Amino acid sequence: MTQDTHSETYAELASVGPYGADLGHALITMVEPHPGHERAYNRWYEDDHFIAGAMAMPWIFAGRRWVATRELQLLRYPEKSAVAQPVTAGCYITVYWLTAGRYDEHMKWTVAINKRLNRDGRVHHDRTHVFTAFQDHVATVHRDGGDEGPRDIHALDHPYTGLVVEVVDAQSAHDRPALLNWLRTDHLPRRLHGSPAAMVTVFEPTPLPLDRMSYVKQVEGVGTRLTLLWFLQRDPRPVWQDHFTGMDQEVARTGLGRVELVAPFIPTVPGTDRYVDELR
Repeated sequence: MTQDTHSETYAELASVGPYGADLGHALITMVEPHPGHERAYNRWYEDDHFIAGAMAMPWIFAGRRWVATRELQLLRYPEKSAVAQPVTAGCYITVYWLTAGRYDEHMKWTVAINKRLNRDGRVHHDRTHVFTAFQDHVATVHRDGGDEGPRDIHALDHPYTGLVVEVVDAQSAHDRPALLNWLRTDHLPRRLHGSPAAMVTVFEPTPLPLDRMSYVKQVEGVGTRLTLLWFLQRDPRPVWQDHFTGMDQEVARTGLGRVELVAPFIPTVPGTDRYVDELR
C-alpha cells in the first residue's frame, strides 16, 4: 500500500507566493570534522546530506562545497577570531542560495527534515559547526560592473576556482548600515579593481529558530555582523599576499568595525575524497 503523501498539497503550494530568479538568502555552514572522521564526514555530507538535507528542499536553488587544506588554513587571519577558535577550525564550508521571499517556508521544511534525518539515523555527529547561519542578501558588488559575466545567482554554478570568506563585525548595530555603505561604495570597488575576484556577495545573519538541532549553536552577531563571499577566478594561494592581506587594517581605520575572519577555500571535487588527506 502506498503511503499517503498528500501530493495535492504540492500543487496548491506551487500556485502561490514568490518564485522569482533572485538571490534572497543564503545558508553558509562552516564545519570541522573531528580528527579521524574526515573521510567519513566527507562521504556522508556529499553522498547524503548535501542532497537530502539541503538541495532536495524547497526554495534552495544552488549549492556548492568548498574546502580549506592545511596550507589554506594557515593563511587565515586574524589569529584571535570571534568566528573560529582556533582560526584554522572549519576546513569545509558549504554555501546555498535561497529564493527571495521564501525564507520562512524553507525554515519550516528544514527544521522538520532535520528532525526526521536525526530520527532515521542519517546525521554524522562527529563534527563541529564553527560558523553556520542563514543569512539575508544585502548587496552584490561586481569587479566589472556586472554587465558581463555571471550574476550572483550563478555564482555557485559557475566554475570559480576559489572562495574567500570574510566576516566583519560592526562596532554596534547602529554602525552596521554605515559599515555596509562603506564596503559597498568604497572598499569593495577599490579592492575588486584588478582583483582575481569577479564579485563579492554580502549577507546579514538571521537568528536560527528555537527548535533548531541542539548541535547547531545559535547565531552570533545578529544585528552587527556582515558576511562577505569573494568569488575568485584564480586559486587563492598565489594571489593571497597581493590581494587579500591587510583587509582587517582597512576596516579598523574606519572605526566602524573589526574583521573577525578572512579565510580562503577551493572547491571540492564532487564524488571524490580529494583533499581529505591534506586537511591536517
